[in-house]
Amino acid sequence: MSLANLIARETQRFLETHPKSAAQAKALDAHWLFGAPFHWMKDWAAPVVIIAEDGEGAVLTDIDDNTYDDFCLGDTPGMFGHGRPEIARAVAEQARRGATFMLPTQESAEVGALLAERFGLPFWQTTLSASDANRALIRWARAVTGKSVIVVFDGCYHGMVEDCLVELRHGRTRPDAGLIGQVFDMTRTTRAVSFNDIGALEAALAQGDVAAVLAEPAMTNCGMILPEPNFWKRAQALATKAGALLILDETHTLSTGPGGATKTWGLAPDALVIGKAIAGGFPAAVWGVSAELGEKITAAKTSGGRSGIGTTLAGNAMGIAAIGATLREVATAEAYDVMLAGAEALVAKLRAVIAKRALPWCVVHVGARAEIVFAPEPPRNAAEMRPALAQGELNHALHLYLINRGVLIAPFHMMMLVCPATTTQQIDRLVAAVDSFAEEFARESA
Repeated sequence: MSLANLIARETQRFLETHPKSAAQAKALDAHWLFGAPFHWMKDWAAPVVIIAEDGEGAVLTDIDDNTYDDFCLGDTPGMFGHGRPEIARAVAEQARRGATFMLPTQESAEVGALLAERFGLPFWQTTLSASDANRALIRWARAVTGKSVIVVFDGCYHGMVEDCLVELRHGRTRPDAGLIGQVFDMTRTTRAVSFNDIGALEAALAQGDVAAVLAEPAMTNCGMILPEPNFWKRAQALATKAGALLILDETHTLSTGPGGATKTWGLAPDALVIGKAIAGGFPAAVWGVSAELGEKITAAKTSGGRSGIGTTLAGNAMGIAAIGATLREVATAEAYDVMLAGAEALVAKLRAVIAKRALPWCVVHVGARAEIVFAPEPPRNAAEMRPALAQGELNHALHLYLINRGVLIAPFHMMMLVCPATTTQQIDRLVAAVDSFAEEFARESA
């Protein structure tokens, strides 16, 4: 059976088991651009959008009463599971007392102390998203250094931040092909370098005009790419020598451990972004800075509230309550122990399937996050990853096959998350579905 025939068969199977979702999709088309409240919601392999009914722990149910073992978890915001009662209680209680005041609540001091203790940076600010946090830190970095350029890594994703939507092609920084409606040439103030290439990073910094290096500790959006040994130690030394700040975006790598990759790997950034999961799925993010950078930022802010950075809803009372509940009750060391053990088991079982089926695939793994990569060895950078990501038909077929067997993984690539509620049985069902697909794929490839 060819992949095209497999996709056609699985498409028909999906439509037969999702009649209510198919009908509701037509109603969505009437008034929502792209047929959904946000166009990314249509980027799944399903022929029509799945309409969610509810989620609890690691299980999602749609309006057709199909249940799914959810390894996507909202593409990370639900990293600790859906419907957490701790978050629901904190947000509901604060909503009853008032959602937002443009004033701090009494809990704000405790939440600041919890952030400082957990992530090792003394001063913090809140935003509504990691995009806002990255955008703010880029602006503050330029303000305090007097330099205009930022360095990012090819294949990165730091939210909807125009400065970061560039790519490296033929040794030159180019605007990202997907950047829509941008009139300013971001390559004038952003340089992209290849991940794990210390020589390229040193050359980018040597020009003396770099305000900050903005990076994920491990790349996760263009496929998961791990740093080579000592890469970050050498990168930080180069940034310090060049007078540039190091900003680490832990939006995805928070899955590494209670203090993210920063604490787990002993990194020492000047600034840190924590997004998505820090409030248990409630829209909130935070950024923190060292004492030295905090002093410089304070000195740079010269008048009232006007800095052009932030929104009136940043630091809202419900968001602070959700962050506090997450840090105290949800993202605990005990929860991470369960998540990390589950991910280790998942990775071992997936690698066994790949070996048994002699597939030219590998599994890359950071903490509670794992990813199947359609390459025999883990890529070192985005250029090496792109051929694996270009296998669109294979990617589509496997995603749709898993959906039809009650398994959800991240729709954009082959990423899976294990949450505290994920069971051994759910892991085994995911592995069995991959194995079943691999058997059919091997027959098709023979």
